[in-house]
Amino acid sequence: MQDIYMSDKSFERKDFTRNALGKGEYENCIFKSCNFSESTLSGLRFTDCTFESCNLSLVTLNATSFQHVKFTGCKMLGLKFDTCSDFGLSFSFDDCLLDHSSFFKTKIRKTAFSNSQLRETDFAECDLTDSVFENCDLANSSFDGTVLEKVDFRTAYNYSIDPEANRIKKAKFSIIGLAGLLTKYNIVIER
Repeated sequence: MQDIYMSDKSFERKDFTRNALGKGEYENCIFKSCNFSESTLSGLRFTDCTFESCNLSLVTLNATSFQHVKFTGCKMLGLKFDTCSDFGLSFSFDDCLLDHSSFFKTKIRKTAFSNSQLRETDFAECDLTDSVFENCDLANSSFDGTVLEKVDFRTAYNYSIDPEANRIKKAKFSIIGLAGLLTKYNIVIER
């Protein structure tokens, strides 16, 4: 079966858990209120696509290509972005649930995370240079050997980052969030 090419198409309220999305390339497509839960997007290529209010929880992403993809209001629990194709990997997340996901060793510079929940998410050895975590919950997320240079954490919260185990040169933090940089010292900070 030959791979398909779709451009400028909208998919609304489709259940891809029953009928899988066709293998191939999707360019400038919109997926709105679609259910992909526990399905596979392995080997598919998405360029300049938008996913709005979709359920992508536990989707398999082996060699999936995301280039300039926007996720808005999506449920994306337990995704392994570290298995995606790293060629041109770029996306943004707004108002998404990304708990228990993994960005291990990915190079995702200038990624925008806004109004999203990223609890227990793995950012170990990830390159997040120039990224932004705007109003994001990072409770129990792991940062170890992570490149956080010029990352904006000013409105992020619940993070715990060891400055000695990560590269944080010119990263931005609010005064309120400084406690997240001192967690390993087990000290009490009062206001």
